[in-house]
This record gives sequence, structure tokens and C-alpha cells, in this order.
Amino acid sequence: MARTAVLGRLIWQLGDVAELLEETPRVKTIELDLPEWPGHKAGQHVDVRLTAEDGYQAQRSYSIASAPEDERLAITVERLDDGEVSPYLAEELMVGDKLELRGPIGGYFAWGAGQGGPLLLVGGGSGVVPLMSMLRHRAARGSRTPARLLYSTRSLDEVIYRSELDRLGTDEDLDVLYTLTRSQPPGWTGYARRVDEEMLREVAFGDGLAFVCGPTRFVEAVADGLLAVGYAPERVKTERFGPTGG
Repeated sequence: MARTAVLGRLIWQLGDVAELLEETPRVKTIELDLPEWPGHKAGQHVDVRLTAEDGYQAQRSYSIASAPEDERLAITVERLDDGEVSPYLAEELMVGDKLELRGPIGGYFAWGAGQGGPLLLVGGGSGVVPLMSMLRHRAARGSRTPARLLYSTRSLDEVIYRSELDRLGTDEDLDVLYTLTRSQPPGWTGYARRVDEEMLREVAFGDGLAFVCGPTRFVEAVADGLLAVGYAPERVKTERFGPTGG
């Protein structure tokens, strides 16, 4: 039975596009109805495959944004101007279309409410997506695990899930912190630089679990910083992405 379940996750299936949500001018969330979805853990991802009329196929991996408890599966896509897949997903896909995907994939970069914490999440740009799945799972389970999100992005306008993060941040056991690396609004009192060791020392719990996701150089720098401020290597989980063609 266990082997059948693992193999089943790798079967391509068609999902119905149920809703499209614009997160920022370059980022869109796609909500899908998947009757055969086996369920997932917060932090996992899926493969998405597009097939052209001439048979040419392009495939990319996208982190799952929805919580395991949600009725629909959601992925969040950042449009890359020279990409093969993301421009179609972010601009041409319509409600009612079908999307081919397989998953869930991955188990190393995943968190369940039963694992406890404290939970430190550090995301760069669209690297916040799997971390959002974790925060949504935490909220759905009513978890009181102390948690903190440090989200690095170029400007406040590029914060993905901004209104939901502001709402989640009202939880007394959850801190949502931004560092805006390129431009800041008038009166900004938050961080305004790239994540560094000093910043991590200020936001770290000192123990517990840490999940880091973002571009490769960002993830490497943050992981090194977390080790420097006292996190044990086995307590720091990382997921990175680099130029893939989108």
C-alpha cells in the first residue's frame, strides 16, 4: 500500500482552474480543484507541465501555497519575462482551464503542527510561498507554536500575500517582519537591508526549527548566518531556486 501511494504521487493529473488571484503585478495565485489529489504536507511542491499544439512540452516545479487543510490546491507563480511557463500561467491561464500537474513532491522541506517549534521562517521574494503554506497550516490547526516570519523583498508593493500576512500577524504568537531592500515607504521603521547575521541574531529564537527559502545566494547566506547565531545544522531546512527559464 505504501509503495502504491508513493507511485501514485508521480502520476500526472488534470486540475480545473477554479480561481485566479493577483498577489502583485507580477505574481498570481492559481487555485485548482483536483478530485484525485492525495493530500500534501506544508512545504511540498508540484510539477506543472504545459503541452503545445505541436507536442512540445515544458515543465517547472512550483511550491504549494495552500495548507493541507484547504479544499483547493494553490500554487503561486511569479512571471519571468523570458520564461517558458510562468508567462502563460500568470497572464494567459483562465478560470475553467485545465492544468496538468503531479505531486506532491518532497518531504525534507516540510513542517507539520505536531513538530512544534519555535518556528523561524525566512523567505526571499517568491521563496515565501512554501512558508505561507506552513503559516496557513499552523492557523488551520489552531497551533500556538511560537513562529516568526522574516520576509525579504525589494519593496512593500512586492510583498506577496500582504493583506493575509498582516491579518495573521495579529496572532500574539506570530511575528511577521519585512526587510525592504530597494525602496521603503515614507515613515518606514522596519528593516531596510539584505538579511545579515546581525538581523538574524535579532529575530532568531535561539533554538527550535528554521526554514529558509529563496534564491540560491540568499538561502546560502541566511543558512550560514543561522549557524553563526547558534542554530544546529540539522535544525535548519533549506530550499533554493536559481535561474531555470521560468
